[in-house]
Amino acid sequence: MTSNETQWPLWEVFTQKDDGSPHEHAGSVHAADAEMALQNARDVYGRRGNVVSMWVVPSAMITASPSDQAGPFFEPGAEKIYRHPQFYKIPRGLKGF
Repeated sequence: MTSNETQWPLWEVFTQKDDGSPHEHAGSVHAADAEMALQNARDVYGRRGNVVSMWVVPSAMITASPSDQAGPFFEPGAEKIYRHPQFYKIPRGLKGF
């Protein structure tokens, strides 16, 4: 039996420090299910008291772009420069966001 067969699944942990701020990757925990993953994540990453929200996601469910194909994968977006934010004016009342 390998160590992977005796170890609980890996979960990625994302925390939010303030209401309205983005969730950021904090680390990983091993757990048998989502509830246990959330409790383990709270114990490990939320113990300092500066977290208002937490997400746990099974690592196996995350799909990433292939780093060895970064050029071909992201080039189509570079051709559409009109989508870049510098081409849009921000209304005066929204500058604080």
